[in-house]
Amino acid sequence: MKKVDLWLIVPAAGIGQRMKAECPKQYLKINNRFILDITLSRLLDSAPFKGCMVPLNAQDHWWPDSESARDARVQTCTGGSERADSVLSALVALEGLATEDDWVLVHDAARPCVHREDLARLISMLSEHPVGGLLAAPVADTLKLAEAGPLPVVSETVDRSQLWRALTPQMFRFGALKKALSDCLEKAQTVTDESSAMEFSGNMPVLVEGRPDNLKITVPSDLALAEFILSRQ
Repeated sequence: MKKVDLWLIVPAAGIGQRMKAECPKQYLKINNRFILDITLSRLLDSAPFKGCMVPLNAQDHWWPDSESARDARVQTCTGGSERADSVLSALVALEGLATEDDWVLVHDAARPCVHREDLARLISMLSEHPVGGLLAAPVADTLKLAEAGPLPVVSETVDRSQLWRALTPQMFRFGALKKALSDCLEKAQTVTDESSAMEFSGNMPVLVEGRPDNLKITVPSDLALAEFILSRQ
């Protein structure tokens, strides 16, 4: 039986408008290191990836100054306007290197706090699964459904017992993920993550519980929180 390889894709073509910074959020620094470098090094040092593809914005001029640009394990390609476009671009760039049954793990560039044990559990639990899955965390807060208006008003309290927050990495077979994303984009189907593309194709991913501190840096206050989390790991 052919050995199945692991590949890593970290989309980094976004511009991070909500951060209101002078550079995309993946190039903001924590302890004098780019967030993207922290994310990539933590992942690549924690699992036996065959290779890594990072889709970049066509106008990106920060990448050459990164640690990752000098890492032989990392390759780059041109990303797209949306996450799904960038991931598909990376998959196309890996054609000829990855096989249909190889596993692809897609991780957010702005999630530097992913934990080694969560990554190991995800890979171990899904290694023989026909579809794949994703790290996720059960929703802990009480959820309210709001009615639209100048001031949002609660219309009902939502049952949270079956609700999970989708995290990353998300892990799927190379061929199946490429086809799912291609089909969604062709049919103008909204895709917010790789799991939603797989769901649209009729393949239901597994939820693998991960640590809730796998924070996605989105707004300025997240930087200090991520720095604190990293100092405790």
